[in-house]
Amino acid sequence: MKDLILVKYAPEIFLKGLNRGKFERRLRDNIGKKLEGIKVEFIHDSGRYFLKTDEIEESIKRISKVFGILEVCLVKEVEIDIHELEQVAFEKVKEAEGKTFKIVTNRANKKFELNSMEVSRKIGGYVLQNYEGDINVDVKNPDILINVEIRNNYAYVWSNDDITKGAAGLPYGMNGSTMLMLSGGIDSPVAGYLMAKRGVEVNCVYYHSHPYTSERAKDKVKELAKILAQYTEKINLYIVPFTDIQMEIIDKCREDELTIIMRRFMMRIACKLADKYGINSVSTGESIGQVASQTMDGLIVSDDCADRPAFRPLIAMDKTDIMDIARKIGTYETSILPYEDCCTIFVPKHPKTNPKLDPIRKQEEKLDIDELIQKSIENMEVVTF
Repeated sequence: MKDLILVKYAPEIFLKGLNRGKFERRLRDNIGKKLEGIKVEFIHDSGRYFLKTDEIEESIKRISKVFGILEVCLVKEVEIDIHELEQVAFEKVKEAEGKTFKIVTNRANKKFELNSMEVSRKIGGYVLQNYEGDINVDVKNPDILINVEIRNNYAYVWSNDDITKGAAGLPYGMNGSTMLMLSGGIDSPVAGYLMAKRGVEVNCVYYHSHPYTSERAKDKVKELAKILAQYTEKINLYIVPFTDIQMEIIDKCREDELTIIMRRFMMRIACKLADKYGINSVSTGESIGQVASQTMDGLIVSDDCADRPAFRPLIAMDKTDIMDIARKIGTYETSILPYEDCCTIFVPKHPKTNPKLDPIRKQEEKLDIDELIQKSIENMEVVTF
């Protein structure tokens, strides 16, 4: 009898038909990368990965952040023998805290003489006979859930206490790439996480307005990128100096149109970097109606500058929903640190909420757009996490 790690795929992977093998291979590769430095043996068995390693706790911690995994379970590997199964399941019930239990059996090995229901009844009866204390079966809402899987070579037993929820989604890197406009706020890191969860490779661009935004603001964004990198293979962060662009806009354009023109420059730069590095799309943390630049008219005017798909995974989400995800993924506490980014420094008192393309384009004729963008990209800093 030995302890193994059971990795359960997210259900979507099973629905991929002829492409399922590609998703499984990418998931296997991503698990391997996440476990770099840990000695581990992989066993693939019909939609399951079993991992043998001496570093079980650290391995589970890392694997649970791999997209494409529904659950990570610490399981007991048992000989395919009903008496062995009874004893191991009984010990699991004793270890857990609760007054009710249920046995759930999955018999993948159809050669085993008992079917799933018979196995569950037999093990449940053994527990009731031998348990010292008050315990009952509850098939609807048990305190203790014991899982039994009987496969071709071995059986596996684990309880609900042995389960760690995975990140779910699709294997990272299966669905192209995106250039995420990463600010120091709550929203954009969550947008990056959700894009990565759908299998999209994430790169980040941050617009830094030195000396109006401090080095602490830059460090804050670096920390957010570092946290996101825990869920991905790596993240490239492109730190683009944005002060000259903002000062030029302030000097030559209407005050109420500063924000939307600034957003258009950000979109242009993100697309320029995406083109330079072969990235398929851009992404933002915008949610419709949340601030003045995120009205329907504002988004339309911003998208006019995009030469590739611009994704907004938070578009219909409430702020409370976004904050809940930020807390879950570990970015919230960093995002609320009081270091302002370039989007909040030069906000006009009365920004235009219903901008139209023609007037905005007219204002931009006063600016040397290509030169400003080229200069910023030439002076950018690149950090990899």
